[in-house]
Amino acid sequence: MNLHALRLFHAIASTGSVTRASELLNISQPAITSQIKKFEKELHLTLIKPQGRGVTLTDAGQEIALLAKRLFAVEQQIEQFAYEYRNGTTGCVRLAATYLPANFLIPTWIAKFKQQFEQVEMMITTTNSNDALNKLLNVEVDVAIYGGLAEEHPDSIQTEELFQDELWFVVAPNHRYANQHISLSDMMKVPFVMREEGSSTRERLLSLCRTYSTSAPTISLQFNGLHEAITAVIAGYGATFVSSLVVRDFVKRGELCRVFVQGVLLKNKIAICSRKNEQLSASTMNFINMIREYPIRNVLSP
Repeated sequence: MNLHALRLFHAIASTGSVTRASELLNISQPAITSQIKKFEKELHLTLIKPQGRGVTLTDAGQEIALLAKRLFAVEQQIEQFAYEYRNGTTGCVRLAATYLPANFLIPTWIAKFKQQFEQVEMMITTTNSNDALNKLLNVEVDVAIYGGLAEEHPDSIQTEELFQDELWFVVAPNHRYANQHISLSDMMKVPFVMREEGSSTRERLLSLCRTYSTSAPTISLQFNGLHEAITAVIAGYGATFVSSLVVRDFVKRGELCRVFVQGVLLKNKIAICSRKNEQLSASTMNFINMIREYPIRNVLSP
C-alpha cells in the first residue's frame, strides 16, 4: 500500500478540502488529486466524491480515514518515544549494586534522578561483588555500582571511582578490644561475623591477612546480609570488618566501638562499572551524569 498516498488522503479527510490539504502539505492540487486517484485504483475503492465546489468522503473513505487517523497517531507516538528515548526522558536503567551503595547511596541518587526523569524505569539488584560483576559481564545489567571493588577485574570492564571511605574493625562496647590499639595477629584471634563468600569486604579481610602473613580469621558466623552481621556484633558476639559508612552511626550512638589495628588503614572504593566500548542508553547516561555531578557530601550527610 502506498503510505504516501494514504498520508495525502488523511490530510484531505482531516481538513475536509483538497485545497487546504494542498496548502498544508505544500503540494499542488493536481498532484494530490492524481495521487488519490492512483490510490483508489490500488485499493479498488472510491474514497472521495465531488460535493458542490468541494469534496466529501464516501462510506469507504470514512472508514479508511478512521484507520488512517489511528495509524498516523501511532506514528506520532513512535516519533515521540524515539525523541524521549534519545534524550533519556524515558527508558530503563538496569543496575546492580553491592550492599553499601544500594543501602546508603543509591536511594538518594534515585530520588533526585526521578524528580527530573519520572518516566524512566529503575531496575535495581542488590547483591555481592562477584555476582554484580557477573551480571554486568552477562549483560543482565547496564552498570554496576560497587562498594569495595575487587582489585582485579576483566579488561572488558571499565571503572570510574567516585570516592573512598575507610574500612573499620568494630566490636560491641563491652568487648575487651573496644577502642583499643592492638596488633593484626591479636585481632585475628577474635571470632568474626561476616557476609557470605563473594563479599568484597570479606575478600579484603582475607587478603589483608595474606599480605601481613597473619593467620586468617575464624569466621564463626556468616550471613547473606550485612545488617544481620552487624546486629550479631552489637549483641555482643565477635567482630566484623566493614565500611565506615555502614557503621559510623552505630559508633556515634555507642552501639559499636572501633578497634584500631596497628599499621592497618584500608580504603574502600566506591565505583561505577560498565562494559568497555559499549554505548549506554541516554537514560543510563543521565543517571551516571547525575551521580557525577551530585556532591557526595549531600548523600552522606545525616
